[in-house]
Amino acid sequence: MWDGSEVDEEASHGGETVLRLTGLVKRYGGFTAVGGVDLEVFPGEIFGFLGPNGAGKTTTIRMVAGVLQPSEGSIRVGPHDMVSEPSAAKSQVGYIPDRPFLYEKLSGGEFLRFVAGLWGREGAQVEERIDRFLELFHLTEWRDELIGSYSHGMRQKLLISSALIHDPALVVIDEPMVGLDPRAARLLKDLLRTYVHEGGTVFLSTHTLEVAEALCDRIAIIHTGRIIAMGSMEELRAEADAGGAHLEEIFLKVTGGDEMAEVVASLRETLERGGAGSADRS
Repeated sequence: MWDGSEVDEEASHGGETVLRLTGLVKRYGGFTAVGGVDLEVFPGEIFGFLGPNGAGKTTTIRMVAGVLQPSEGSIRVGPHDMVSEPSAAKSQVGYIPDRPFLYEKLSGGEFLRFVAGLWGREGAQVEERIDRFLELFHLTEWRDELIGSYSHGMRQKLLISSALIHDPALVVIDEPMVGLDPRAARLLKDLLRTYVHEGGTVFLSTHTLEVAEALCDRIAIIHTGRIIAMGSMEELRAEADAGGAHLEEIFLKVTGGDEMAEVVASLRETLERGGAGSADRS
């Protein structure tokens, strides 16, 4: 069982599909947020879902996590269908949303124990995992403090721990670096690499180009609810006829060129502001 105790930069690929989206559609009245997404994610893979705000990333992520029901299409996690077998499918998924919503009247240790119990995990093995995650994220001294006293960064670290506590086959992450200081962001990258090395799989949504390029084995670019490019960095370069370009240049080319320059500039500005400082206890 993986406990985050070692770091390895290599991910293995192959095997049966861990996540399969087929014709996935989500409508809100007359508005189509996701307009027919097809993709497969394989064991030992970090798969990036990249696009500007409003492209349909978070809606897709929430459907994969079982929070939203699709209007059409199917979601399969391993052999389980998210609509017809929701309990079995969700038990294979660890979900890290972009904004942490936690029970503020529980302590950090109580919350992790509560989440593990929801998945039928308890006993000494769970306590060991709780200790390990709290230590990794420098939260040990806050174990018995109420979550209501935690900073945003601390809550995000606790949420990451809770998503991994039941040892899921697939971790689904929406904007993984939100609220994390540089050390914690690096630790999360290492944890995800270790997790896939030990047989896990990651599906993450981001609008941060640097995160996708640094972390992901394959990337899908979504624009106005549809996937417009998908593959490894080498395949995306070939598809965009972009030579040795960085992901930023590929993203601009496949999403419409100059009209997306303002979006990319805004993303870079946001990233730079985020790196300028951190919360006192993050």
